[in-house]
Amino acid sequence: MPPIGAHIQIKGGLATGGLAYTDAVAARAVQVFVGNPRGWRLTAGDPRQDARFTAGCAERGVPSFIHTPFLVNVGSPTEATVEQSIATIAHNLARGAQLGCQGVVVHAGSAVGEDRYEDALRQLHERLLPVLEAAPDDGPRLLVEPTAGGGKSLAATVEDLGPYFAALEHHPLLGVCFDTCHAWAAGHELTAPGGMAATLDVLEATVGPGRLGLVHANDSLDGCGSKRDRHTTIGAGSIGVAPFAELLAHPSMAGVPVVVETPSKDDGHAKDIALLCSLRDGTTDAEATAA
Repeated sequence: MPPIGAHIQIKGGLATGGLAYTDAVAARAVQVFVGNPRGWRLTAGDPRQDARFTAGCAERGVPSFIHTPFLVNVGSPTEATVEQSIATIAHNLARGAQLGCQGVVVHAGSAVGEDRYEDALRQLHERLLPVLEAAPDDGPRLLVEPTAGGGKSLAATVEDLGPYFAALEHHPLLGVCFDTCHAWAAGHELTAPGGMAATLDVLEATVGPGRLGLVHANDSLDGCGSKRDRHTTIGAGSIGVAPFAELLAHPSMAGVPVVVETPSKDDGHAKDIALLCSLRDGTTDAEATAA
């Protein structure tokens, strides 16, 4: 069954704060930043914290993931941004290998300007593919996360992943991080009967089986097709509870970790994890909960 957890808080250190938070919210999968999520500075990490975090995750049987900073955009028309993005992705893949992570999440990025889509895909091929080719075969996968669709997104709908994967020659280390809020904002009708399952079917048909590596389970404050990326507590937004039960029951989700990126105040992560676990295990009626 899919292990369910959260993007964890690491105040006090990756191991000291991160593992304590993991236990506090009963997370069975974790995602972390290994640097400032809104900056370019690359940090080496603390070897003692790293070792304790890796051992702690292993002892708990908790798969771990890294999320790259939000500034990363390999499709940018600005060379400095492309250079820093490539350096950041390579650094995060190396840190992921050090920490024993299963994957490194990167936003699909944007072409930014008008009529730059093909140029941006060419940049993926010329600049990012060599990073994947240089990465160890047994290291973490690079998990591309489609965005909410604002700007000149390179991948928002799951169908957009087709050209994206083609630009990277369907490299074996390439995978997908599926964010429910982003998919909803990009126009996927997840609340229609069978809508979540249909979206996952198209995802698998587009990139192939076994490419789904992580799910971000987030409800949305906005409507379908809004192109707005505003997460909220599961069941408190416009997606509701039932589609998440459909998500967790889908065949492509077998063993795929799930993390919430919802508000953490008032034990929000613990409550969302408990709700998702009950949906996965069939101990909660999704329709009754939604009502």
